[in-house]
Amino acid sequence: MGFLTGKTAIITGGGRSVLSDGRCGSIGYGIATAYAKEGANLVITGRNVKKLEDAKEELERLYGIKVLAVQADVSAGADNEAVVNNVVEQAMDTFGRIDVLINNAQASASGVTLADHTTEQFDLALYSGLYATFYYMKACYPHLAETKGTVINFASGAGLFGNFGQCAYAAAKEGVRGLTRVAATEWGKDGVNVNIICPLAWTAQLENFEKAYPEAFKQNVKMPPAGHYGDAELEIGRVCVQLASPDFKYMSGETITLEGGMGQRP
Repeated sequence: MGFLTGKTAIITGGGRSVLSDGRCGSIGYGIATAYAKEGANLVITGRNVKKLEDAKEELERLYGIKVLAVQADVSAGADNEAVVNNVVEQAMDTFGRIDVLINNAQASASGVTLADHTTEQFDLALYSGLYATFYYMKACYPHLAETKGTVINFASGAGLFGNFGQCAYAAAKEGVRGLTRVAATEWGKDGVNVNIICPLAWTAQLENFEKAYPEAFKQNVKMPPAGHYGDAELEIGRVCVQLASPDFKYMSGETITLEGGMGQRP
């Protein structure tokens, strides 16, 4: 039994994804697996119902925890506050508590220059990332204050370093960082710590990109100084586990780069 036994974590973008070797193939699923191994009950959201159902089946079967899978998509034109409130209400009805909120889900149109970006592409990134994070934090706050819980938000080196062709993604992620720092200031009195992770992990998406476009992959995907890409469960998910532990409660408002040495900045 892990230290998260009996606690509840909401993880957005937590549908099942695996690599060709069977390891976790997305950051969201890597986090979900790491939390399940520590005994946490999970609320996972995403757009793909089958991936959510597959995640629920596997995590419950392997680790003996309970998973609530809720299809949810924050996007332009939707009643997004109602979408998120439904997730949080189901979480409370099912588990009676929320201890950890992890805002991981994000969609974007990468490779499109700022001058060529459309409003629709910009909205895609802002709604799925920044607005979703805002709505989940707002809806979860009263419950996190009750449990003196933890929020972990995901940003990116794209925002830290201004990556080419990622203007909307970078804008959304830097917005998330600003939102996180404000929450750390406002929620510290409630015992809620709020931090940011900027990750670099080997995912099924990257694996497929390398197979389909090997030359483009070599030109665009850099190997970090560590000599390997992060493992979604062991090197990203496990850090998320630690950030929810009592040992890290005093750390709040920080940006943590998990990029194998590529995330260096002043």
